[in-house]
Amino acid sequence: MITSAPASTPESSTTDLKRTQLGWYLNDWANAAFSATVLTVFLGPYLTDIAKSAADSQGNVHPLGVPVPAGSFFPYTVSFSVIISVVVMLLAGATADRTGRHKTLLGSFAYVGAAATIGMFFLGGHRYLLGGALLVLANVCYAVSAALANAFLPGLAAPDERDAVSSKGWAFGYAGGGLLLVVNLALFLGHSSLGLTSGTAVRLCLASAGLWWATFTIFPMLRLPQRAGLAPVAKPVNEHAGGTLKELVGTLRGMRQYPLTLLFLIAFLCYNDGIQTVISQASLYGSEELGMSQTTLIAGVLLVQIVAIGGALLLGRMAGRWGAKRTILGSLVAWVVTLAFGYVMPAHQPIWFYTLAAAIGLVLGGSQALSRSLFSHLIPAGHEAEYFSLYKISDRGTSWMGPLVFGLAFQVTHSYRIAIISLLVFFAIGFLLLSRVPVRRAIEAVGNPVPDVS
Repeated sequence: MITSAPASTPESSTTDLKRTQLGWYLNDWANAAFSATVLTVFLGPYLTDIAKSAADSQGNVHPLGVPVPAGSFFPYTVSFSVIISVVVMLLAGATADRTGRHKTLLGSFAYVGAAATIGMFFLGGHRYLLGGALLVLANVCYAVSAALANAFLPGLAAPDERDAVSSKGWAFGYAGGGLLLVVNLALFLGHSSLGLTSGTAVRLCLASAGLWWATFTIFPMLRLPQRAGLAPVAKPVNEHAGGTLKELVGTLRGMRQYPLTLLFLIAFLCYNDGIQTVISQASLYGSEELGMSQTTLIAGVLLVQIVAIGGALLLGRMAGRWGAKRTILGSLVAWVVTLAFGYVMPAHQPIWFYTLAAAIGLVLGGSQALSRSLFSHLIPAGHEAEYFSLYKISDRGTSWMGPLVFGLAFQVTHSYRIAIISLLVFFAIGFLLLSRVPVRRAIEAVGNPVPDVS
């Protein structure tokens, strides 16, 4: 553990903690630009258009000689990228836990991902394979860097403060992603006056997300400690937990002692998979099924970012009153209603699309932020790194199921409406499993203090 200098005071310790928290918030501010600008708005429709231009007479492209409908290329690529990220996260987590260089690895993956995103400026013509390769590289790096950042949470807040700190991190992310979207919306709308084609404007917007990501990652690199858990925490992190695949298997076996923690992880795996798929496929659904223009899509996602700032903070406050579990369950009901509305909403009606975007924004950040903070209470002391490695896999590594189901549903039915409604199963199963987790008993089972409201 890092100890304070003799002259330190409670006030200086509090100031140092606030400074570290701000660095952690700014990591979300930095990488949210990739999620909002690339995954949610621009790349899905743009890469699909490129794939369609390269398709054969049956509407198929042939990556690695495999026939794939052009309309399914983007979701299949997202699905493939997160399968790869499972392996990379295991290796990165093992290296971070054994060497204690969490911050170094976080920064390395962030900058490689940012470079791949900047490289998307060179997409064009029939280069759908290049687009797919850059998407895989950037999305893997985004997933791993975000996952490594999660391990810092237990050292950043006391049990009763984690919901608020986690929610504030998500709010920073939506603010950063939304701010860049404002700039990109202005660029896209004004591309003609600047002498740019719409394609060039889109490629500039994609590259800007990489530049944003790289620039603002400087701040968490300056403010976060080298190792997750070396900020002031109640107990040190087990330095060797999760260091190898063998140890990970041992951790899974050890989780049999804490079946309620395992049940929460499975519930989270299900409903978060649905959330991740909605995020990554929203613009594709809006453009291909609802007939929304690129301008409307950008404005809709910008609305999500703005509403989600307040939504994350609001759900964080609700958790302080009713507990994280009840608040998450309520958000999952809202997700089901929102998806059902998206299924029946008329095409070519921007006002309804904006209504859908606002509904998503209200529940998006809060459901994820509270899940992260709730899980931090369900980890037995001394096993934070091991259990957060499992959570990181559930957070990013399993979100291949939703895009795969989405892509298969479209391939079978040729309807994006069927594809979007098929995601309801993830929220329904997640709700049922989470409702069966007695949170207070689960926290007591691992020996952690129970928050006042649980």
